[in-house]
Amino acid sequence: MSDTICILGCGGFIGSHLLERILARTDKKVIGIDIVSGKIRHLLQHKNLTFVNLNIYDNTRVRAYIEQSDTVISLVALCNPSLYNTIPLSVIDINFSRPLSLVESCSEMGKWLIHFSTCEIYGKTAASLCNDSSKERDQALYLLNEDTSPLIMGPIKAQRWSYACAKQLLERVIYAYGFERALKYTIVRPFNYIGPRMDYLPGIDGEGVPRVLACFMEALLKNKPLKLVDGGVNRRCFTYIDDAVDAVMAMLEKPQQALGQIFNVGNPSNEATIADLAHTMVRIYKELRPEMKNENFTIENVSSREFYGEGYEDSDRRVPDITKAAVLLGWKPETSLEQALRSTIKAYIDTYAGMSAAA
Repeated sequence: MSDTICILGCGGFIGSHLLERILARTDKKVIGIDIVSGKIRHLLQHKNLTFVNLNIYDNTRVRAYIEQSDTVISLVALCNPSLYNTIPLSVIDINFSRPLSLVESCSEMGKWLIHFSTCEIYGKTAASLCNDSSKERDQALYLLNEDTSPLIMGPIKAQRWSYACAKQLLERVIYAYGFERALKYTIVRPFNYIGPRMDYLPGIDGEGVPRVLACFMEALLKNKPLKLVDGGVNRRCFTYIDDAVDAVMAMLEKPQQALGQIFNVGNPSNEATIADLAHTMVRIYKELRPEMKNENFTIENVSSREFYGEGYEDSDRRVPDITKAAVLLGWKPETSLEQALRSTIKAYIDTYAGMSAAA
């Protein structure tokens, strides 16, 4: 494992958990860069952490910290579906244009870049383009492989794909830098991470529309309807944050196996429709808050146009093939969807129950 690690975006959901693990389990020095620190407040005094309150797009100053590091982990992204078709220029800028200088700096200085991309780059599945009734039985049509699966996006007017296309192009740039200029890189494709310290709740510590799990938690905490976009028929594989961090730690411990690779980091066993997710969350919420067991939480359908606006499309299904991570890193996820949701929902209750009642 490298001596000094620079984490860009150390104060966010994934960054806070990764930082916590590195400091707890290793003796490595960490330079953590972010403009927020609330989620890592308990780590700020750690002897091996240098926290820098700095905008990660201040290229000149960030470059100085990259130079002091051996490995750079980039968690930089604007990843909120409600923004993809409402402010697409900002989405493209933040997820492609601005990170280019980071790739160039790591290549020039010979640093190992571990870049967090997204499972969104796969777009739609090949199965979604088929009418064959046997497609459910043909695993090859929906199982997503890092090195062989096609990347299928919607039309240009469906601006929802601005995020996926920006992240995909940055992956191609990273790959090209590796090919032409010997950039040392590893790309992580996360599949729907959940856990404590996730998204904000609107009106309490943020504004706008968060991702689906936080939307459902807001509805539960405020006893509002849980809204299923287009019936909630699309499927996702939810991955517990501890399992995701395990994968990154395995990369750091096995650099030769990780270099030059793209890894799906997700849990194919935790697949659920969004409708199933809503019903499961209602059940677990009532179990964790017995005083709410007689509450009648409603679940209602809304159109994607009503919820997200014009230009929204969605991925039908995302199931990761994690064979490569298992073979090269010895990694596999361990946390069931039930366990992951229970831990995540409990964290939301502990953090927000009093505040949401007052809101």
